[in-house]
Amino acid sequence: MEEFLAAYDAVLGRWPVAVRRVDVESEFGVTRVQVCGPADGAPLVLLHGGGATSAAWLGNVAELSREHRVYAFDQLGGPGRSIHNGRPFRRPGDLLDWLDSLFRHFRLTGAGVCGHSYGGWLALSYALRAPARVGKLALLDPTQCFAGFRPGYLLRALPSLLRPSAKRERAFLEWELGGAPVDPEWLDLVSLGAEFPSTKVVAGRRPSSVALSMPVLLVLAGKSRAHDVRRVEANARAAVGSLEVLTLPEATHHSLPLWPAEPLNRALTAFYQA
Repeated sequence: MEEFLAAYDAVLGRWPVAVRRVDVESEFGVTRVQVCGPADGAPLVLLHGGGATSAAWLGNVAELSREHRVYAFDQLGGPGRSIHNGRPFRRPGDLLDWLDSLFRHFRLTGAGVCGHSYGGWLALSYALRAPARVGKLALLDPTQCFAGFRPGYLLRALPSLLRPSAKRERAFLEWELGGAPVDPEWLDLVSLGAEFPSTKVVAGRRPSSVALSMPVLLVLAGKSRAHDVRRVEANARAAVGSLEVLTLPEATHHSLPLWPAEPLNRALTAFYQA
């Protein structure tokens, strides 16, 4: 744990813009939030993927915080500086209660929300539950939203899930990344996160219906091994009314959102400013 926290602090120490680190207390525990950007900027909430921490946004916050007040959460119950010492997560609704407590704390209404992977599922689920809180929704290669996992991906992840270790997690990530040039310190951090004492993950089911009033941007990783992105796109187009789709051909599921940062940042900036 000490090695992980040292790596976490080192990566977050490279945050490219001035940041205020806020600890928000709730009935669930204490959530670490990285807050940056102009105080009067339109709010933008960033939800990282499973085990990735708010450090996942290292390559994006400089651009996203130019005009937005950015709130990047360390998910409670996972690796990071959040402390899950309160009400346990027993069902998906508990996660949404936790997220709602953060929106209420920062008085966020009509906020932009961006979620990657598991964070995408969380973002979509929250937008369905509290549409007035979400003005625009961006989903980065989201899992369990419009299609299930590939069996081969789950099979590769199994050793790390059954007997978590930094070595097994790194091997799994490097397999999925396929040589994508992600930040090496971030890769070290996520690998170490496999050994961090974490709450049991609450598995989210795919929404039975998707009725959203806000604009949605779906960003797909062309080389994602997590799921069939063509099926994800087809099902999303059939389910979501106001949908924009972008495929980043060289991206993998776990390279996002760090790489490729430039086209992703351009797309997110254009989407939230439109």
